[in-house]
Amino acid sequence: MLSSRRNLTLACALSTLAGYVDGIGFLHLGGMFVSFMSGNSTRLGVDLAIGDWPKAAEAASLIALFVVGAATGSLIVSSRKVRSSGQGWVLFSEALLLAAAALCYTLGFSSLAIAAMVLAMGQENAVFQFQGGGGLTYVTGALVKVGQLIAAALTGGPRWAWLPNLLQWAGLVAGAVCGALAYRWINLAALWFAAAVAVVLSGIAFATAK
Repeated sequence: MLSSRRNLTLACALSTLAGYVDGIGFLHLGGMFVSFMSGNSTRLGVDLAIGDWPKAAEAASLIALFVVGAATGSLIVSSRKVRSSGQGWVLFSEALLLAAAALCYTLGFSSLAIAAMVLAMGQENAVFQFQGGGGLTYVTGALVKVGQLIAAALTGGPRWAWLPNLLQWAGLVAGAVCGALAYRWINLAALWFAAAVAVVLSGIAFATAK
């Protein structure tokens, strides 16, 4: 996935976008995530153990929506009619969902806004489906690769092969910082910025599609 400069740049930008949206969602939901389903899965298990059924149901619903988003993103990118420009269409769909989330908040439908955010984050993970890429909205795998590639560098392997994965992690953290600050400023209306970025990235993906 990170073998070309184009893919590395896009992956880092999307990780930053995911961190931004997840930072907003985390603050709004009071400790739940809209893109980090490992965290929500742990919350689901803990809430089931302590008998907090409303929180368990919330975690389960977020996970289910994320899976639906990932499935729809995969369907878009694998469609024969859009195969060559699948990345662009996935990102454009993500932009529409983020814009819908911001609009729902403006209209007073915060629950629908959260649902649209989760669907958007699920869809984003399909962007590199045919480049052998993993998830873009979580970076545990990227950190594992950093460690593995550092070990390889210390034993005679490529010296800087770990850097792209570290940049992807750093992008998500930086995005979360920006998302948290934006949420404190204008609440879920901060999603308009995320939608605009997704539109720009979709345009870049269309323009550079092979």
